[in-house]
Amino acid sequence: MAVHTTRMLIIGSGPAGLSAAIYGARAGMQAIVVQGLQPGGQLTITTDVENYPGFRDVIQGPWLMQEMQAQAEHVGTRMMWDTIVDVDIAGGTPFRARGDSGDEYVGDVLVIATGAQAKWLGVPGEETLSGKGVSACATCDGFFYRGKKVAVIGGGNTAVEEALYLTNHSDDVTLIHRRDDLRAEKILQDRLFAHPKISVLWNQRVDEFLGDPMGGGLTGLKLIDTVSGQESEFACQGAFVAIGHAPATELFKGKLEMDDSGYLVVEPGTPKTNVPGVFACGDVMDHTYRQAVTAAGTGCMAALDAERFLATLEFVRHEAAQAAE
Repeated sequence: MAVHTTRMLIIGSGPAGLSAAIYGARAGMQAIVVQGLQPGGQLTITTDVENYPGFRDVIQGPWLMQEMQAQAEHVGTRMMWDTIVDVDIAGGTPFRARGDSGDEYVGDVLVIATGAQAKWLGVPGEETLSGKGVSACATCDGFFYRGKKVAVIGGGNTAVEEALYLTNHSDDVTLIHRRDDLRAEKILQDRLFAHPKISVLWNQRVDEFLGDPMGGGLTGLKLIDTVSGQESEFACQGAFVAIGHAPATELFKGKLEMDDSGYLVVEPGTPKTNVPGVFACGDVMDHTYRQAVTAAGTGCMAALDAERFLATLEFVRHEAAQAAE
């Protein structure tokens, strides 16, 4: 077992974690990034990226994350191929984390950038057609379905917001819900029902995504009526699964404050958690925007606040040492 010590320990290697690493390493905090089960985060399973600033042409998600990692390493970040299985933050700084390799990581500050994963239906065709007509983010991918017939699957706030957003690109948006009423807030429902471009299919469960992943992509959905059991097919070129996200916060249950959905709670306008010296950035604390650029922004914020925390900590330690002399 090896022990790796640093001033800044970062768990997670998506846009938030790598942005924190770039700022932290440049500030001399000797950043260590523990990459986790999905190095690079969700962008590594995203194909076309057209909304990240600085790139005129469409870029590929995996390439963007490779460039971010290379930039982080170039300025001095150490990348560790490990997955954290336990953290000890109860005693304050320094914070300790244990990887499944058996190695221990010790940091004066801890930046949590473990992200969140979209919840999927788990039905045939969903995985093979992902990025080829099936998506979990209308804001990310809606632009690619301009003028096409699209469907949104779900009944909560996220689903209704996705459907409303897609009307910017499509004149034919259908919300598909397995019940006969929506869970979304009433004001969102009112906007949905009043919109001329949106229709609703009630009591329908998606049983399969149809199409050819090697050819034209998604062609439609196989639906099951939840009341009668009758099967039908719904033709569309784009389908957006909007049944929620699951933040990767299992490690921190009982250790950090979370909201009812499991997202880490931070001080408004900052990445500061309820434990001094522990910062959260990216989708693990953001259930509203969930964009690569906003994740990167909060990663920058976490590094800047971490630097200020360390400066204050060193001043306090210096004053205590002088008083003891």
